[in-house]
Amino acid sequence: MSGFDPSLLLTVDWPEIGGATLDTLTMLGVSLLFTIVFGLPLGVLLYISAPGQLRARPRLYAVLSFMVNVLRSLPFVILLIVLIPLTLLLVGTSIGVAGAIVPLVVGAIPFFGRLVENVLREIDRGVIEASQSMGAKLPQIVFKVLLPEAMPGLIGAATVTAVALVGYTAMSGVIGGGGLGDLAIRYGYQRFQTEVMIVTVALLLVLVQALQTAGDALVRRCRFG
Repeated sequence: MSGFDPSLLLTVDWPEIGGATLDTLTMLGVSLLFTIVFGLPLGVLLYISAPGQLRARPRLYAVLSFMVNVLRSLPFVILLIVLIPLTLLLVGTSIGVAGAIVPLVVGAIPFFGRLVENVLREIDRGVIEASQSMGAKLPQIVFKVLLPEAMPGLIGAATVTAVALVGYTAMSGVIGGGGLGDLAIRYGYQRFQTEVMIVTVALLLVLVQALQTAGDALVRRCRFG
């Protein structure tokens, strides 16, 4: 790296970098949206069905927990390959932005679901018991007690998931998933264009820092008003 010539940055195809950045942001935004839509109910279900919780269902919890653990233990690169038939079935392609979103969502849902479960476990049991003593039903407890009380933690969980998804989007370039990861592999690695690798890595770092900063700010605002 000490022999790198900064003037090579002038040869970078910046419009292509801009398009790849937009693809990465698209993959991140869409996959994060679907992850929250499906992962939040999964986390709530894990919490309320756990032994000793509101609607304890040990067998259901064991099955769900096992599935979450299996999906979380699979390296994302392997998951990308395993899910190619499902991706083809759902979106008609296994490459590009559309082809990357399905494995991104499948890989992130169990991750986010487990984070949600852990956040809900941190809620003071007394708050839940007080709502039960006032005759609150399960849906009321979930939507009016659990989720509002856990909101700062849920935002933090979404932030952690978003940062993880940035890494997943980069890895999706292995199968031609598009975005900055695909650019880094095609030009930075396969064609030995170090300047492209440097730019893509720098943009990914900036994106991660921006996500973490925004997430931390939202948590503080939610917690302290």
